[in-house]
Amino acid sequence: QVQLVESGGGLVQPGGSLRLSCAASGTMFISSYDMGWYRQAPGKQRELVAAITRGGSSNYADSVKGRFTISRDNAKNTVYLQMNSLKPEDTAVYHCNANIISFNLNYWGQGTQVTVSS
Repeated sequence: QVQLVESGGGLVQPGGSLRLSCAASGTMFISSYDMGWYRQAPGKQRELVAAITRGGSSNYADSVKGRFTISRDNAKNTVYLQMNSLKPEDTAVYHCNANIISFNLNYWGQGTQVTVSS
């Protein structure tokens, strides 16, 4: 059974930092997948925050460029999202995604809550 498990969320003050982790288990080896972090705030649609390809190329939403960094450690079967200079508008549930578009494979984690508030 394929499973993605996020961790690292929590409550942080504006300007603070968090590092999210997404660990894959079961028969999934993330080295074969493009990976991404999405977020969904209350009353809003899920949006892409950052993505990293199998080859290591990354892209970011304009709202997080320069503040967030996505990385992957294939040996640990884990993807990370380092979030710095957090703002209240970053408050959301953050979900990990793994996909191979050409094989129509798409997996989601359950999400981890990030709340930025003083």
